[in-house]
This record gives sequence, C-alpha cells and structure tokens, in this order.
Amino acid sequence: MKSTPEKTLRRIRLWTWLFIIGLFLSGVTAIPLQVQINELVRITDAAAAAQSTPPHAWAEWLVRVQSAIAQTNAEYPFLFYGTDWLAFGHFVIAIAYIGALRDPLRNRWLFTFGMIACGLLIPYAFVFGALRGIPVWWRLIDCAFGIFGFVPLWLCHRWSGQLENSRAR
Repeated sequence: MKSTPEKTLRRIRLWTWLFIIGLFLSGVTAIPLQVQINELVRITDAAAAAQSTPPHAWAEWLVRVQSAIAQTNAEYPFLFYGTDWLAFGHFVIAIAYIGALRDPLRNRWLFTFGMIACGLLIPYAFVFGALRGIPVWWRLIDCAFGIFGFVPLWLCHRWSGQLENSRAR
C-alpha cells in the first residue's frame, strides 16, 4: 500500500516533533542535576544497594555521582553553568528543527545534520567517557540517545526523499 504525499508529510512532521520534544526534554534534564540524582538514588535505593555485600557497581556509581554533585554544588556551583549551556544548546537545536517542520524538503539537510551528530555521539561518549572515568554501562546509556535520535531522523530523511521524488513526477 503506497502512502500519499499528505500522509508522508504528516509522518515526517510527527517524527520531527518527537525528535524536537526529545531534544527539549534532554535539555531540561541538564539543569536540575542535584534534584534528579537525589531522586534517582532514592527511587533505586542505590544507597542501600551500594552498602550490600557484594555492593552493586551501578549503585556505587550513582552514590558517588550524588556525592560529587552535592559537594560541587556546595563549593563550586558556578561549574553547573556548563550544564545550563548544554541545556541551551539542546533548546537551540530543537528550535532549528522547526524549519524541518515547516518545509521538510527545503530543510532536509537538518535530518542529515542530526544523523551525523547522533552518529558522532557514540565515539564521543566512548572517548571522553573513558578519559573521565565514566563506566562503560553509563556510556552505553549515553550512546542510546544517539541511536534513539538517529532513528526518527533517518525515517524523516528517507520519507522526505520519497516526498521529493513524488513531487518531481
């Protein structure tokens, strides 16, 4: 069953909206780090799991991150300005994708740009994660953002090509 150009355009817009929302939510989560890590440690009961015998590596890591964030926030809160800028970057990139919503053919390059960025996230997470002592399992979670971001962008890129071909006929 062949899709009509209107249906294809609706699909592109839906998946672009999902990508925009994902970018926005990723940005929002970069701001309240201490609140979030405290909640994550509470929900997972990481403090108790880190004290168990043998201790769980994931729990030890979460408790260590919680301690580092609390200590840094108490003594050097200005360092979190970097994550505020990280959030801003997510917001600005999300805003750029409004162009893809408005005209996915003319702004098809945004899908390509996003796929490249999502692909680069994986080596970036592994290289800089290793340099910063981030556990491999945490880096894999970071890489998942690149994979989950790539999929809607790839679909939109493919569908916009199909839409372009259907309009050229």
